[in-house]
Amino acid sequence: MSQTLIAAAERDDLQALQQLLETGVNLNERDNRGRTAIMAATHANNPKIVKILIEAGADINLKDDKQDNPFLYAGAEGRLEILKLLINAGADTKLTNRYGGNALIPAAEKGHVENVRALLATTDVDVNHINNLGWTALLEVTILSNGGPNHQEITRLLIDHGANVHIADRDGVTPLQHAKRNNFTEIEQMLKHAGA
Repeated sequence: MSQTLIAAAERDDLQALQQLLETGVNLNERDNRGRTAIMAATHANNPKIVKILIEAGADINLKDDKQDNPFLYAGAEGRLEILKLLINAGADTKLTNRYGGNALIPAAEKGHVENVRALLATTDVDVNHINNLGWTALLEVTILSNGGPNHQEITRLLIDHGANVHIADRDGVTPLQHAKRNNFTEIEQMLKHAGA
């Protein structure tokens, strides 16, 4: 029965979902990948279904076999509408992904400006959280991005929300040094202006 709930959530089958909810189905049952129905709906980018499952009492913080949960996945994949629903539902911002990163780090690295803005402005997510690689969101932007307009805006947001420009990677290389090395002139100027 629960696999049916996960399937209904994934394929955006509102009618089947409502019927299953009325039968008192286990909202947190998992599939063979460890996904709950709300995780499947997040994967399928179905905010309407996510909202229904939140209201029905689904556990939004459960992780799947990849150590993802709806909040971490929505943050990393630019699913802003779902991210906002989860923030409003009180998602645990301290949980980390398989790389030891919070929701902010991949959102920043992948250039999801509005996700970064929502996370910084409406949650207590740690702007200076360091993942298993030894990187903060600011380091990921200067190491892994293309330094374009989205990443420039994200750098500005991170700095405005208290990103420590002095936190270096495990080799002692700072965001400023990475920005210089990658010819991210605008980001380099922002970091210098912030005291780097």
